[in-house]
Amino acid sequence: MNRLCNAALSRLPALIERPAYDRTRMTTGIVHLGIGAFQRAHQAVYTDALLADDPSWGILGVSLRSPDTRDALAPQDGLYSVSATDDRGTGCRVIGALTGLIVAPEDPALLGERLADPAVRIVSTTVTEKGYSHDPATGALREDDPDIRHDVRHIDRPRTTLGTIVGGLKRRRNAGLAPFTVLACDNLPSNGHTLRSLVLRFAELHDPDLSRWIAGEVRFPSTMVDRIVPATTDADRAVAKYALGLEDAWPIMTERFSQWVIEDDFNLGRPEWDRSGAQFVRDVAPYELMKLRLLNGSHSTLAYLGYLMGAETVADAMNEPALARLVEELMRLEVTPTLPSLGGFDLAAYRASLLERFRNPSLRHRTWQIAMDGSQKLPQRLLGTIRDRLAQGLPIDRLALGVAAWMRYVTGIDEKQKPIDVRDPLASRLKALTEAAGPIASRLAPALLSIKEIFGSDLPTNPAFTAPVEAALDRLFRIGARDLCGQMI
Repeated sequence: MNRLCNAALSRLPALIERPAYDRTRMTTGIVHLGIGAFQRAHQAVYTDALLADDPSWGILGVSLRSPDTRDALAPQDGLYSVSATDDRGTGCRVIGALTGLIVAPEDPALLGERLADPAVRIVSTTVTEKGYSHDPATGALREDDPDIRHDVRHIDRPRTTLGTIVGGLKRRRNAGLAPFTVLACDNLPSNGHTLRSLVLRFAELHDPDLSRWIAGEVRFPSTMVDRIVPATTDADRAVAKYALGLEDAWPIMTERFSQWVIEDDFNLGRPEWDRSGAQFVRDVAPYELMKLRLLNGSHSTLAYLGYLMGAETVADAMNEPALARLVEELMRLEVTPTLPSLGGFDLAAYRASLLERFRNPSLRHRTWQIAMDGSQKLPQRLLGTIRDRLAQGLPIDRLALGVAAWMRYVTGIDEKQKPIDVRDPLASRLKALTEAAGPIASRLAPALLSIKEIFGSDLPTNPAFTAPVEAALDRLFRIGARDLCGQMI
């Protein structure tokens, strides 16, 4: 067999790291919802390093929608490779932390049984912002969402993250078992607290007594996660095959940098992730805010402006001198003054490290990939910073340009009049608004600002916000992203 699997581990080249434990001794202690590339490059890697000492923390991966990950990894016994690169070169290791893979819609009863297993002590999530079924501007549960309404009535056949979590907790309560800890690992402000409020509201709609039990018994620690993980390409598969001497259907290509800050609040124990590089703290919020605003906010700005300039990847975008300078000024002049003190943490060094990571040419992180789901990302990545600066009477020129670049992007037509494949939960609504308004900033900006799920009710009525956004959008239409960035530095 020429494919990565348990039987082929002994044939790996000597330089390839591999599981340093007996995989047959692993048991499932974590069920992870959203078994995508990021989780496999992040949480699974931190966990894999600990399994030789404690094999009870294996991870059952759950896909809530597509069978693609299961179909790729099941023939490989759940094994896959992670190649991490920086200016020192590339290191490759094979990860064996997955005990199995489930596609939830195919067998919701099996998933329910696994969530009720007393050995499962943590249920974690990386389902992206849109997977929380909430209004990003307010944090409230979208109670009119058809899948949420379905799950409230049919908790035994859930379609959503919230329905899956609440259904699992209900099974444990009914069986007299202690609840698992719910560990959010997505880029949301106060992600654990946000997920807790959504779970409680969903549970209240289903069963108020269950909601009260969850409120009193279940822990929802917040986390901050950071690692750039581009989508896997066929070229990446070819590179992995050359390194491994074996086929790997879904390898991960990522950067060497990785960070995980975790609120230490678990009721049934936890892996010693600090031994593999994670940091346990009492309050994640300052770290989370720093990352959301400096990394994610600048990443989105780079993606929209870079895409409009014709840059395929983030590294390509950073090769545009004016855009690179604008992003550095965005972080230093407009974002940093809104951040709380981190007790000696060197923000200047952190900003410099971000710019270095963005320039990494080995990471083929597509601007189009980062631009996805902007309606869900803008409130956390840019609009919170904007609100803080407006409250202090400070200018928002670069932040406003980031918002305007998103508006220009979602018109679906780039600067060369070619179509843009806009992927967003609100895509049909965005298309209707942009087509009705046309490429006229004075019409398009108010039309998009009317979407309360993104901008709330405060920003669209604040001239200190609307004026610079509309002005930036007008200039993007008239002179284009490259020239506009050049004029702003």
